[in-house]
Amino acid sequence: MLPGTPTAYLSRNPLPHPPYVRSPGFRTRLFTILSLFAFVPALALTLVWGAVTLRALPLVSGSAAWERVAESGRRAVAAVRAAPLTTAQEGALRTHELELEESVTQARRFSFLANRLVPVIVVSALLALAILWVAASRVAGHLSRQMSRPLDELVGWTGRIERGEPLPEGVPARGAPEFAVLRDRMRTMARELAVGRERALEAERLRAYRETAQRVAHEIKNPLTPIQFAIARLRRDASEGQRDALDVLESETRRLDALARSFSQFGRLPSGPAADVDLAELARYTAQASVPPGITLTVDAEPAVPMVHGHHDALQRALSNVLLNAVDACAGQGSIRVRVARATMDGGAAVCVSVTDSGTGIAAELLPTIWDPYVTHKAGGTGLGLAIARQTILAHHGDVRAESTPGTGTTIRFILPVSPSTPEVA
Repeated sequence: MLPGTPTAYLSRNPLPHPPYVRSPGFRTRLFTILSLFAFVPALALTLVWGAVTLRALPLVSGSAAWERVAESGRRAVAAVRAAPLTTAQEGALRTHELELEESVTQARRFSFLANRLVPVIVVSALLALAILWVAASRVAGHLSRQMSRPLDELVGWTGRIERGEPLPEGVPARGAPEFAVLRDRMRTMARELAVGRERALEAERLRAYRETAQRVAHEIKNPLTPIQFAIARLRRDASEGQRDALDVLESETRRLDALARSFSQFGRLPSGPAADVDLAELARYTAQASVPPGITLTVDAEPAVPMVHGHHDALQRALSNVLLNAVDACAGQGSIRVRVARATMDGGAAVCVSVTDSGTGIAAELLPTIWDPYVTHKAGGTGLGLAIARQTILAHHGDVRAESTPGTGTTIRFILPVSPSTPEVA
């Protein structure tokens, strides 16, 4: 860049930025528009009325015409008086002369008042215009406040919704009833968006968990098979002292194999074609197969519960995982109740399957974490049972809920929509 070029000069002496001019607010613009809508027509009507009055009053008075009539009348009367007249004619002429003078006098009076009345009319028009302007400005100010305050509030709400912040619950700004409807609709939209964000984040988190689980299951399964073969060969030639060590190896290998299957099961969504599932029958069969005889089992199902569209085996595994947790919580005694009933979800028909146990319960601070993968509060647990169950229900576009009171028991609910929405599949 040469020192003498314009570019070099501008680089050393940059042009100042033009000052930022803030545009008037919505309320100011609305107030101005409403005021002009009232003032401009009133001003136009006032000017037209004043101009018409100034032109019409002199014409209405007719003083110049009456003066000409009076002058010609006087000449006519003088000409008639020059001729001999009878008494009756003299009286008629005198009466005409008096009427003519009275008409001229009235015309002069009206002309005098008209000339004095024009300024009064102009001042009255200006005063009426000023009063109208004040009234219009008050009305425009009221209307601008009634519209600008709710609109400013709603514009602020859109920013909160964009940032994912909760909408305020205080007293709303005043406005027309339509603004109240708009506020309610925006609150509903904000709640739905929040739910959508949470579901999207949860789906992304579960996807990451599934990928991790698949990799872990693959890494565990690969060495398990040769380890199992090696244990079988060693067992054939092992001495009595070595058999105990081989039993431990075999037991731990089976535990790792079960863990790998759990990881693999969590790492995939329900597969295969979906079909109508009778949740009442599924609950009866799964409960009888999962609950041991030492625990009192009760299965209640409302009559004519509608079927749901989904994967039978995946739903059965989800319910079985919940029942096995309830069995562990009861510690071989107590009771478990399974109930299948009609419900509603997002305004549509649904079916609720609840499992209530009389076990030890879950502390309030631990209850939100029971659905997280790899989180367990019992010895030997993998922390995947409830995570698999929740993943299965969410894949069927359902919802899971948990309630618990320490020392009393826990209730787990599955809510599945009746509408034949296609479940997510692997």
